[in-house]
Amino acid sequence: MARYPSNPYSRQKWIYLISALLVVFVVIAIIYNYRHSSKSEVKTDSPVIETNVGDKTAASEQSAPAAEKQSISLAEIASSLPSEPNSKAAELINNAVTALSASPANIIDAREKLNEALQIPMSSQQLMFVKERLSELADTWLFSRKYFPQDQLCSSYKVESGEQLRTIGKKFNVPYEILMEINGISKPEALRAGETIKVINGPFHVRVYRSTFTMDLYLQNTFVRSFPVGLAGATYETPTGLWVVKKDGKLISPTWTDPDTGKIYEAENPDYPLGSRWIALEGVKGDAVGRTGFAIHGTKDKDSIGKASSRGCIRLYNGNVLLLYNLLMPGVSQVEVVE
Repeated sequence: MARYPSNPYSRQKWIYLISALLVVFVVIAIIYNYRHSSKSEVKTDSPVIETNVGDKTAASEQSAPAAEKQSISLAEIASSLPSEPNSKAAELINNAVTALSASPANIIDAREKLNEALQIPMSSQQLMFVKERLSELADTWLFSRKYFPQDQLCSSYKVESGEQLRTIGKKFNVPYEILMEINGISKPEALRAGETIKVINGPFHVRVYRSTFTMDLYLQNTFVRSFPVGLAGATYETPTGLWVVKKDGKLISPTWTDPDTGKIYEAENPDYPLGSRWIALEGVKGDAVGRTGFAIHGTKDKDSIGKASSRGCIRLYNGNVLLLYNLLMPGVSQVEVVE
């Protein structure tokens, strides 16, 4: 992950101690309150609305996409960051704790406070804590059928006559597959005029950190979660710069040709290296401009994640690339690769 600049404010020794104690208190408080609330029904600051779409049985049985378990902890991701707590970040974290500890809990306000904290240089412990909480909160406000009236990122939408999920997804800059997932729609044809569904105000973007082999997922400018990735090996490179998901570049288990040997691999081949999804990228800025053949894809080699192991592409666990496939919008979603 990119290194944050050191704190520009001079501090006395007693301020360090107070900041450190405050962070410890915040961590203990939010872990206790948030995890305790997760064991029972969470009360929120406003009505939590669930959509009522098509096949209710299918909707209740299907769950939102979940990220595959990471082999790299957030503690490892943040290990190169400053160890000194940031008092402004600690204040925002404390405000988020207060929002989550309230009865009813204010999920959206807590999310906004924690996301604001990410814009501030902070210690590795603070960063780890903020990203873990934001990832947990996303399971409620994003990857579920629930939506909150005050949320600017997710809302309700009444389906008009003749509308299809694909056209609704384009309207909101998200793939229709994620709308199916969060609304429990078993198939696109199950959508009916007059139904109210949950929609996401996209697009999604990702930022890849070459130094830590991690990828951060954002909905607009709001952090969602992190994934470990595999990047280029010694004789290759994953170019830095800005990419966009290529139009018509999202493929399911495509035929792949080894650029070194010319050997062709079909998905049925036991040595097929791409996993279940391929998300082609087009360079638009920096070293990415003019580069071809790069993509985000899955892999059968789980040991290659978190290492310099690919031919330049960005590898993910298959469960994680399935999630990204349902989130990234061709021609719209950006992929930024930084050192």
